[in-house]
Amino acid sequence: MLHYFGYFAAIFIGLSLGIMGGGGSILTVPVLVYLMGVSPVLSTAYSLFVVGSTAAVGASGYFRKGMVSVKTAVVFLLPSLAAVFLVRKVLLPAIPHELFTVGKVVFTKDLLVLVAFAVLMVVAATSMIRSQQAETILDEELHHKHAFNYFLILGIGLVVGLLTGFVGAGGGFLIIPALVLGARLPMKLAVGTSLAIIAFNSLIGFTGDLSAGTPIAWAFLLGFLAFALGGIVLGTYLARFIPGAKLKPAFGWFTLAMGTFILLRELVFIHK
Repeated sequence: MLHYFGYFAAIFIGLSLGIMGGGGSILTVPVLVYLMGVSPVLSTAYSLFVVGSTAAVGASGYFRKGMVSVKTAVVFLLPSLAAVFLVRKVLLPAIPHELFTVGKVVFTKDLLVLVAFAVLMVVAATSMIRSQQAETILDEELHHKHAFNYFLILGIGLVVGLLTGFVGAGGGFLIIPALVLGARLPMKLAVGTSLAIIAFNSLIGFTGDLSAGTPIAWAFLLGFLAFALGGIVLGTYLARFIPGAKLKPAFGWFTLAMGTFILLRELVFIHK
């Protein structure tokens, strides 16, 4: 029964990406773990494929409209691609299954991934809840003349690459502010460029899993992806009528609740 909710959630993930240009990917790992029964570490690999493929479809529409800054994407991706590939290929496989024990809690690799992901969800949720105020500040910043900040773009690229590799999320909540403040991109151009970066980052990270020999259930993965792609196509259409900025705070509160639930479940309730 939970599987049916999982496929419905896949549609919702694509829908939110299509309407808001990001955000939905943060739910992919929890959906795979708690609704589809996939292990946390394997879920991060599946998430990279689903998020990358879905973002690629969304980015292609922006690219056709000339709303992707190729120069900015290349600068951002230079450190980001290297980081995400090395994390998936080298770092994650090298982490032992059991790390340490705190009281009754045994920190395993799976638990570490879930806790890191939940913390990321809380941070992303805070960003989305404050989105209207943040976007106003970003728009005001665009009126001030500043040079293209290579160091900021490269630095955020490295951070996003590490996060994407470790938890399997796109990191759009970090990418868009970096593109607006560091590359001086208008918001709509930043969204299109962000989707392109997320697509490349996630799919390159997934190739790291493939080269590391991670077993992939392709029939299940492609089926889940099909629902997410259906969602982003519908979301892209609905974006003409529904302003994404108005949905972000509500989606942020939902994401905050999910992140808090994961932390409580994994660190408190499940170990009582």
